[in-house]
Amino acid sequence: MASNKNITILYVDDEDINLFLFKANFQSKFNIITSLSATKALEELENHHDEIIVVISDMRMPVMNGIEFIEKAKEKYNNIFYYILTGFDYNEEIENALKTNLIQKFFTKPFNVEEIEKAIFEAVKKLK
Repeated sequence: MASNKNITILYVDDEDINLFLFKANFQSKFNIITSLSATKALEELENHHDEIIVVISDMRMPVMNGIEFIEKAKEKYNNIFYYILTGFDYNEEIENALKTNLIQKFFTKPFNVEEIEKAIFEAVKKLK
């Protein structure tokens, strides 16, 4: 697949290995910014909000979970497409986030590269 380096993705996860795997799978196609915590991710959004098109966040993280992080991020940056990537089951919190359009979709770990790519391209199409 061709490079789409003009598409910037922020991926948030509290485990280094997950950040590494995400970057390894997508960095040849997209511009990837990673963050090891929701707090750091908010800083990345502050610094790169004009570039970031998609934010994908882990659900279970210390301090604030993925939904809490996205609620906080979306208050300030509501023109970005937000997604949850979780190793756990679909739950009421994710269901409510989908119903209220807080998130566009949720993905499960281990992630499917094609499924995430498709969602990213769908988000980019909506911007045009």
